[in-house]
Amino acid sequence: MKTTNYYNKKKLEVFGLLKTREEGLSQEEFEKRLSKHGPNKLPEVKADGITAIFLRQFQSSLIFILLLAASAVFLMGDKIDGFIIIFVLIFNAVIGTIQEKKAQNIFASLSNLIKTNASVIRAGKEYIISDEELVPGDIISLREGEKVPADARVISARSLQINESALTGESSSKFKSASAINKSKVQISDQKNMVFKGTNVVAGSGKAVVVKTGEKTLIGDIAKQMAVVEEELPLKKDIRKLSRFIISVVALVSLLLLGAGWARGDALAETLSVIVAVAVSVVPEGLPVVVTLALAVSVWEMGRRNVLIKKLQAVEALGQVNVIAVDKTGTITKNELTVKEVYAGGKFFSVDGVGYSSKGEVKHEGQTVKKSDHKELSTIGKIASLCSSARIVYDKETSAWKVSGDPTEAATLVFSKKLGFRKEKLREKYQMISERPFDYKLKYHSTLHESRGRFLLSVVGAPEEILNISEKRRTSSGVKKMTKQDREELAEIFTRMSQRGLRVIAAAKKDLQQKETIGRKLSGLEFVGFLAIEDPPKPEVKSAIKRVKSAKISLVMITGDHKATAKAIAEKVGILKEGEKVLEGKEIDRITKEKLAGLLDKTSVFARVTPFHKLKIIEAYKKRGDVVAMTGDGVNDALSLNSANVGVAMGKIGTEVAKESSDVVLLDDNFGSIVSGVEEGRNVFKTIKRVILYLFSTSLGEVLTIVGAIFLGMPLPILAPQILWINLVTDGFLDVALVMEKKEKNLLGKEYLKKAGGFVDRAMLFRMVLMAAPMAAGTLFLFSRIYEIDLEKAWTVSFTSLVVFQWFNAWNCRSATKSFFTSNPFSNKYLVAATGLVIVLQLLVIYNPLLQSIFHTVPLTLPEWLIIIAAASSVMIIEEARKALALFFKK
Repeated sequence: MKTTNYYNKKKLEVFGLLKTREEGLSQEEFEKRLSKHGPNKLPEVKADGITAIFLRQFQSSLIFILLLAASAVFLMGDKIDGFIIIFVLIFNAVIGTIQEKKAQNIFASLSNLIKTNASVIRAGKEYIISDEELVPGDIISLREGEKVPADARVISARSLQINESALTGESSSKFKSASAINKSKVQISDQKNMVFKGTNVVAGSGKAVVVKTGEKTLIGDIAKQMAVVEEELPLKKDIRKLSRFIISVVALVSLLLLGAGWARGDALAETLSVIVAVAVSVVPEGLPVVVTLALAVSVWEMGRRNVLIKKLQAVEALGQVNVIAVDKTGTITKNELTVKEVYAGGKFFSVDGVGYSSKGEVKHEGQTVKKSDHKELSTIGKIASLCSSARIVYDKETSAWKVSGDPTEAATLVFSKKLGFRKEKLREKYQMISERPFDYKLKYHSTLHESRGRFLLSVVGAPEEILNISEKRRTSSGVKKMTKQDREELAEIFTRMSQRGLRVIAAAKKDLQQKETIGRKLSGLEFVGFLAIEDPPKPEVKSAIKRVKSAKISLVMITGDHKATAKAIAEKVGILKEGEKVLEGKEIDRITKEKLAGLLDKTSVFARVTPFHKLKIIEAYKKRGDVVAMTGDGVNDALSLNSANVGVAMGKIGTEVAKESSDVVLLDDNFGSIVSGVEEGRNVFKTIKRVILYLFSTSLGEVLTIVGAIFLGMPLPILAPQILWINLVTDGFLDVALVMEKKEKNLLGKEYLKKAGGFVDRAMLFRMVLMAAPMAAGTLFLFSRIYEIDLEKAWTVSFTSLVVFQWFNAWNCRSATKSFFTSNPFSNKYLVAATGLVIVLQLLVIYNPLLQSIFHTVPLTLPEWLIIIAAASSVMIIEEARKALALFFKK
């Protein structure tokens, strides 16, 4: 099928080929095309089916050890024990499959919560819709900070720049134009009039006609050919380290036992049975299942708290964060920007209203005024509208205003509406000639419009920059030359506004007799006035900041706002304390990364920063060894979001570029959700440590029991099928219940540090030994009293002893510090139920004739049970003593 090259066609030819027009498609035509082409979605990676997930459960070095053990058992002729090992492996794989499928479903359901929007023109009206609803022939608007929703041919462009690095690998952005390219074959990177799905609008604005959607887009074609690459997570690395350690232990102990058996002249079959028992006892079969479950539970819990985890490693990384760098607008403040005060022509005007609603009056000295009453007010209102590229649409479904474009420009647009300006009519009178989007170095946005042969240059930007390039000043009596005294007076007014926590921008203009190119550096402007914008702090922020600081996490605010504005907001919400500094971007420019790292302890606010300053700040923190979470919502945040250990984007107001660059998305834009994420991350780490402690103390207890018996000259005290029963059934239910343990209190109330050793640190090793020693000693003592009289009864006693030790030990592992006797046993109902279940199952394995023959057990009497329970309780007594001593020395 021949592919149409839209880049070498003129605009009207493209419209003819796609059977569309500048006003867009009708609703009826859209529905027809949607039915024909389907939704604008990339081909999704097909989720693994049950069979694939089941087979994947066997792709583990630990499972290979058990398969080797089963093979050895079969070779020795013990088919029943061999089949038991195989059955256990299959049963474990079934449990793992169920848990992984559940996790898969959780991630899929949570991922659907983020919707990418597109601005589309249909029947002459602009709508903000889901990008999945786009079809070929749709006319779309492209604005800074948005993601290109489909492959499209540009039909108009105003300084439109697209970052196509996702497709071409080139980091620099490309300017786009609407002109046709008179060539038959042009490389993707040279198609100046085409935009592609998945790329980002980094500056300017424009319109384009959709030519391809879904899997027919360029990125859709790439997606079909791409192999799925799985990222290796920190958790996976830690588990792999543990697996290697376990394999090393199995190999070492096996060689020692083989050597000892050979030296004593033991039969090879007898030695192999011992080695099989050791191999089976060391492997924690339930660990992969438990880790999957722990992650799934935490990701679901974070989703319930409106924290979407895009990358699994962010779960653990959030728990390690010790610095949170927050963007002011949208994170600390509501991002419902409203022009509240205007200074123009030497007069102050107040503006009523909230958010992006155009309801509100403009007043001077308490009296409502009209734009016709004050020429200077009319001028600044006109500039506010002409220099705004934002779009505001009211969403009836959510009863909220949707902003497309820069929120600051949306606020100035609303102000102009309150004065009675309508952008559509204004643009009919003033035709856009050219535009230079906001530049983070120049710090202003400029547009050039033509009206009846005359040209108007409108400029809006940072007050200090506008004042520097203004040579005239508009007053109530007319226009006068700007003097040094005027600059000082205006700077003082600007500072006073900023000190009240208002974000101030300045407006200026220049009347031209003829068309000029908007240069990078403007001059000769006429200063018109200031627009003071209010963006109040979110109500939940103060308490969230207190929680962050109580967790010994440093909190800093990074903003492009003026120093006085940033300081006022930071003091109001509790970020900036007495003695702490506010560092400005120009100061950051003058110092090295190393010197900046030395100033971080005394700095809580960074003002007037550019994207490159943000990146430098994040890298300075990382250079000190800090784990940094960075929040952001705009294009200018993408660099720092990528660089931070955990990038956190706003889900509602965040641009697609910001969300793409992040690891975590706050679906409700609630700063408090970050704190919840940190708490949940710490809980994940604690949960996995708790389960590893339980499983490894069990394994160590079993190994010490077996090795102890060998060196004491006793027969094997526990058989391979019995070990598998303990590891899979007893531990399998109890470790899952431990995952469901409620979060420890005050996880945010103490400093949290992940030890270099990962999950297993010295304290945990000490506890493992302390738990395993009584298990081995108690089991060997009971076994030694019976084995010479009745070996089958002795096996039953030692088997049951280790099982009962695990019942007690599971309750030990609930907390590293809190005593069992002061804890509410019913706070973890899963553990209560699991304990009851494993007790019933153990009774079955001892008293059921069929299970007796499989697991080599005989019935036990009540006195024997009482002796076993008394011996097994020693593990709890010793652990309770350790907790009491730890508490005593802590005091």
